[in-house]
Amino acid sequence: MLEINNLNVYYGVIHALKDVSLKVNQGEIVTLIGANGAGKTTTLRTISGLIKARSGEILLEGQNIANLPAPQRVERGLSQVPEGRRIFPEMSVLENLEMGAFLRRDKKAIREDMDKVNELFPVLGQRRRQMAGTLSGGEQQMLAMGRALMSRPRILLLDEPSMGLAPLLVREIFNIIVTINQAGTTILLVEQNASMALSIADRAYVLETGSIVLTGTGAELASSDRIQEAYLGGAAGL
Repeated sequence: MLEINNLNVYYGVIHALKDVSLKVNQGEIVTLIGANGAGKTTTLRTISGLIKARSGEILLEGQNIANLPAPQRVERGLSQVPEGRRIFPEMSVLENLEMGAFLRRDKKAIREDMDKVNELFPVLGQRRRQMAGTLSGGEQQMLAMGRALMSRPRILLLDEPSMGLAPLLVREIFNIIVTINQAGTTILLVEQNASMALSIADRAYVLETGSIVLTGTGAELASSDRIQEAYLGGAAGL
């Protein structure tokens, strides 16, 4: 569904992504792990069109979208839940969800998707008139995910969904990610919590200083001595 070939991204003279290549097959959960500053968020932001690549291909269902503006990528079925949630705090929960469907005109289907989001995240339906900025961190994460789902994506990019959440909420968020995937949405997940990410991932990539250095199934990387030392056993990073 998604294929990245030899992606190079610069911030001024800093070479942030170096020939990054990865693929996400339809129906998979693929996770991208790495230390802070490795380039994980840059990868997602480049895929979604918020950062311009210097070179390389971004193929969505075989079509190169590397030169398309971000809204057209959303229209083609790609949506991102950004790091830090980035909800609209002075708008209601309902208005935030409606913003997720901003590019759509199919009102009946939008109502159906709103019902699905409220079923997936009951608290959002209960608090639909509440200002989004007054929600807890976990509720804001659910809102950010619900907003992205309102664009009816075929592939969902998730950037650090567990950041700042209590352990019980982290488990709940990951269970919801699996549910979203089982309902038919392909997922590319960036996550600092490597143990949780690898536990749900079909496949995984390890990013180190802008380069892919390791790939395998989620189970393979979870049992890798290198990954155990770097991410699952308390070492600072690769």
